[in-house]
Amino acid sequence: MTEGNFVDYVKMHVSSGKGGQGSAHLHREKYIEKGGPDGGDGGRGGHVIVRGKDNLWTLLHLKYQRHIKAGHGEHGSSGRSTGADGEDVYIDVPLGTVVRDTETQEVVFEITENNEEKILLEGGMGGRGNWHFKTSTNQTPRYAQPGIPAQEKDITLELKILADVGLVGFPNAGKSTLLSVVTAAKPKIADYEFTTLKPNLGIVKYRDFQTFVIADIPGIIEGAAEGRGIGHRFLRHIERNSTLLFLIPVDAKNIKEQYDILLNELKKYNPELLDKERLVAITKSDMLDDELKAEMKIELDKQFKGIPYLFISSVAQQGLTELKDKLWKMLHVEA
Repeated sequence: MTEGNFVDYVKMHVSSGKGGQGSAHLHREKYIEKGGPDGGDGGRGGHVIVRGKDNLWTLLHLKYQRHIKAGHGEHGSSGRSTGADGEDVYIDVPLGTVVRDTETQEVVFEITENNEEKILLEGGMGGRGNWHFKTSTNQTPRYAQPGIPAQEKDITLELKILADVGLVGFPNAGKSTLLSVVTAAKPKIADYEFTTLKPNLGIVKYRDFQTFVIADIPGIIEGAAEGRGIGHRFLRHIERNSTLLFLIPVDAKNIKEQYDILLNELKKYNPELLDKERLVAITKSDMLDDELKAEMKIELDKQFKGIPYLFISSVAQQGLTELKDKLWKMLHVEA
């Protein structure tokens, strides 16, 4: 998926169908002088339904659909015939999509399962025909109910990627390179910052034909929670990851300090993110020889007390099997 095709935020105006009007018809037939009321009910207006699809990864198909309308119910007719219901409209979305009321910013619901359907707006009920209103004192009612009006709403669709592992790191920490090596994904890789402008997903093939999903989130910088850089736009995707993999390059001035800055940005955005499983991968470790790595390990053991870490090199294919084993274990730890 190219970056230009990734859309994770869409606003639209939706409206259900209005109910059809009931009929006020009076039965007329050659040999029946007083057939009485036989007006049928109006049909129900169409619903607006949001449906989850596991073969969708983006909201691109909805980017230019600013208005969505369901069909109106048809009017009732003679012979107590009920009008046809209005056509329901389905808004297909990727799993992990949150539906918000644009005006109030309240979450209406979220879609997390394949083929899960939730009614966003109900169609108006059809009006009752005049045969419902016949009584002993009113044999020929010449009125019927109108249909219930349609509902309208401005909504915002937000996609929060459903992935097992989320890659967290500063720009140029090696997130895209790692994704390209351990999965079949082809993210953009370059030697300048902010090469990743949209989240990328990749499927990691593990032992015995098992898999798990990794999401490469665009680089976070200090102050991202307040809107600096571009990473703040994608922090919401991290909320859906089971495990967070922090990537810090081995040539960073202070590895623990970078980790603390990243952790603080997540905490400021949503303190609940700190409850997730965490693993630190020190990237580009092929730059170190065994002696230097051993010296660094002594220092890091003191700094990362209780925080698991390991050395990897995506380019040199070092430590990747150990990394996958560790992530798999963290994802499938028994509660």
